[in-house]
Amino acid sequence: MVRRKETEDKVLDVNAAMQGSLVFSDPVNLRINGRFEGNLKTKGTLTIGTKASVLADIDGESIIISGYVKGKIRALYLVSLTSSANVSADIDAPRISIEEGAVFNGKCRMKGEKLNISELSDYLSVEEDKIMEWVDNGKIPVEKDNERLLFDRKEVEAWIGQNR
Repeated sequence: MVRRKETEDKVLDVNAAMQGSLVFSDPVNLRINGRFEGNLKTKGTLTIGTKASVLADIDGESIIISGYVKGKIRALYLVSLTSSANVSADIDAPRISIEEGAVFNGKCRMKGEKLNISELSDYLSVEEDKIMEWVDNGKIPVEKDNERLLFDRKEVEAWIGQNR
């Protein structure tokens, strides 16, 4: 039996200024086409439209930016800046795509292939104790290098994909 996941398409189209925190704990495809200030935490794909203006700290899985963003951006999988993007932010993601014409001002950190437990905890937004529980129960792929635990990012991503 194949498990099929339904991802509902949610659209946030804000014409006036909206402030606050938006948190989606279930996967959604979220598009912002207006102005937003605050914090965004999403699962699924977050798309920031060409006319959007976002002043926020963003934490998501895949983030596609075509408009203006100022803040901090952290993605589990990918940050993509299209040719119309204007971004003033520090970006932390394993993969980054920047099209010709995009404007990017900030720092970019791409995580390496091997993560220690602290980096994995930040990467997954999960407490280290929970990761240790997964390690002890053999649930998550891990390499032991003497006393250090190392997690291959691609193996962890595949594990996440299988366990959704």
